[in-house]
Amino acid sequence: MKLIFGLGNPGSKYELTRHNIGFIITDLFAGKYKASFKAGKGDWYETDILISNEEVKLIKPVTYMNNSGEAVKQATELFGTDAKDILVVYDDLYLQLGTIRVRQSGSDAGHNGIKSITYHLNSDEYPRVKVGIGTEQEVTKEGMIDFVLGRFSDKEIETIKKMMPVYFDCLENFCNNSLLNTMNAFN
Repeated sequence: MKLIFGLGNPGSKYELTRHNIGFIITDLFAGKYKASFKAGKGDWYETDILISNEEVKLIKPVTYMNNSGEAVKQATELFGTDAKDILVVYDDLYLQLGTIRVRQSGSDAGHNGIKSITYHLNSDEYPRVKVGIGTEQEVTKEGMIDFVLGRFSDKEIETIKKMMPVYFDCLENFCNNSLLNTMNAFN
């Protein structure tokens, strides 16, 4: 079984914000498979889908972004899933909107959700998809929180809509192939 975690913040206040791109992708991916989220047995919402005979559980932690690791650890323990069989989908301010990077491991680069997951798993060795939300305009350290918690513009939403098939293909590739294959195909 594969677990795909889409990171974000729960509640209508955060809908369509840049920081919630993990939730947005996970929601739309579930919709592609006509699946609906329900409360999980921990601090998350979940749904099950089948991709080429691979059982996949889509999970949206409701611990808020900065505590995502609590839900990731709970879920991986509950379902007995190894770190190599999870995929974390999250926003990356330093990648341009319309760009993705698949990684096997790495630093948190200042992302508090990833920092929390690394802490709770006691390792940075877990697959992840960094989804670019960056802009050509420089975002200052002081303006970073407002930027990531800001809503996408109409123009940005159009870019995301165009990228959605790529995001979906990436998630499906991860479920059907090796991580190396996914990295080679999407980086």
